[in-house]
Amino acid sequence: MIDEKLQKVLARSGLGSRREMERWIEAGRISVNGQVATLGDRISIRDEVEVDGEAKKMVFDRDSERRVLIYNKPLGEIATRHDPEGRSTVFDHLPPLKQGRWIAVGRLDINTSGLLLFTTDGDLANNLMHPSANIDREYAVRILGNVDEAMIATLKKGVLLEDGMARFTDVQFFNGEGANKWYHVCIMEGRNREVRRLWESQEVQVSRLKRVRYGPFFLPSEVKAGHWKELTQKEINMLSSMMDMKQKRNKPLSVKEQEVAERRTKRQKTRRSVGPKRSDR
Repeated sequence: MIDEKLQKVLARSGLGSRREMERWIEAGRISVNGQVATLGDRISIRDEVEVDGEAKKMVFDRDSERRVLIYNKPLGEIATRHDPEGRSTVFDHLPPLKQGRWIAVGRLDINTSGLLLFTTDGDLANNLMHPSANIDREYAVRILGNVDEAMIATLKKGVLLEDGMARFTDVQFFNGEGANKWYHVCIMEGRNREVRRLWESQEVQVSRLKRVRYGPFFLPSEVKAGHWKELTQKEINMLSSMMDMKQKRNKPLSVKEQEVAERRTKRQKTRRSVGPKRSDR
């Protein structure tokens, strides 16, 4: 019988991230078959798992689905699951799941809009974010200041930032006149504010920043700000093959589930910029 790492199954079952589940195990909150679990434990479908004394249904790899969606993040949303300040997050408007939870593939800061990928498969998310995958990200960026060929050459060659060398793999002028011009840039990493910091190292200002591509996926024109679009089985299979992962076939939706999904898609509201979720009083 195939077994899996306990923290991996807990995370897939929607209880939290793998790192969070490791902390729960270390804190003694997880028990398996009546015994307090330890890091390194593996479980199978025959094992009974409790969290804080309450039995939980586990989702194992053989029963899990690999769903992926594209989301167009508006300005002002936080790319974390929970925000202590009560601000709107990217998870607030995603479609609900019967099992597991949506996992963000990378992040965008509060002042950056555009494409975010979400998946229910933790392994896929980790593979898409790992440096060894060599997946590039493309951004549309509006620059306030003068940009010349020497500056572009420097940005492509590499700049020493406070956390190490960084560079754009490509920089292309897009459009604009006067002080504000749009460029498209590509980068292989996802370090915090890396695109902004690279431009700022050249003493110019980034006034708008939007991610338009992540690897093979472009932000579709029909996915407006604040909207999402789920990938088809064919697109997910293509992505799985690209990441050298075994393909999974998701369970087809029933007629009623399809109707609910269509209504939910039509009810999406365009939100180009998001303000505070609640007032500070």
